Amino acid sequence: MQSPRMLSFAAVAVSGALLLSACGSNGPVPAAAPVAALADLVTGTAASSQALRGTGDWAAPKGGAPTGETATVAQKWVQLTAARAGNLNPVLVNGAGLTLYRFDQDTAKPSKSTCNGDCAAKWPPVTVKPGGRIFLAGVHKSKVGVVKRDDGRLQVTVGGWPVYRFAKDTAPGDTKGQGVGGTWFGVRPDGKKAGVDEAGETPPSGDGGGRNVPAKRVVLFSARSFNVFDKNAKSQLIEGKTGCVDATAPGTASSIVFDGLVKIWSGPGCTGQSKELGALDAENVGGIADLREIGFDNRIGSVKL
Repeated sequence: MQSPRMLSFAAVAVSGALLLSACGSNGPVPAAAPVAALADLVTGTAASSQALRGTGDWAAPKGGAPTGETATVAQKWVQLTAARAGNLNPVLVNGAGLTLYRFDQDTAKPSKSTCNGDCAAKWPPVTVKPGGRIFLAGVHKSKVGVVKRDDGRLQVTVGGWPVYRFAKDTAPGDTKGQGVGGTWFGVRPDGKKAGVDEAGETPPSGDGGGRNVPAKRVVLFSARSFNVFDKNAKSQLIEGKTGCVDATAPGTASSIVFDGLVKIWSGPGCTGQSKELGALDAENVGGIADLREIGFDNRIGSVKL
């Protein structure tokens, strides 16, 4: 499978009060419910947003099916990260670097999960509590949703497809679930199957979820794949600023996420060589997991929002 050079994504942070009252804690949640009404979408990663250690995806860093208190804290947040795992590129991994999957017996239109009971023990669904955070790195916000499972929990969807882990994946980059039963496949950032050519792909329509406006939030990562496979890597958050902003650690970024148009420069004060990211006609809207692809690895000195 020919993988794209750039990863498409344009997630924006959702602020303000959550609209939970519109759904009611005990009321029905429609299939493919608007995620903004039930969760907080955040551009970047759990680490760059200083999420509490031992919570969210970090509650089960070695896989398996979490239970009890571990299952509760695991639902505080989830992370969807476009990355490379094994021979799959791109494929989504969570905040612990564990590969995420989709199931052919589910449906995307409308979103419906059919994996329950023993199936869910082998394939733990990616769930988030109402009001929990969903961190996005390399995933377009329009592709993300939630659906109410038979047990009442909210399961994250990508491209309408409910998302799972494989309990036998125990280390970052494992893809033991790929192709199991001919029905389980890694899930791509657009919801399609990883490692499988699928026809009928169409680019996002309209403004691409804010792709024609300047970025409000940019995160620079010192490792590729948004630091998901390197716990010691650093990140630089640029938020709440306009115009030219110097990087706090220039020349160290190997990947980047952004929620709109941004121009990167090799020198301080927006000098030197430059590239504009997030243009409507580009494939790199929202994030680049490997800045070597555009000749800017360890070269960003400043950005212009």
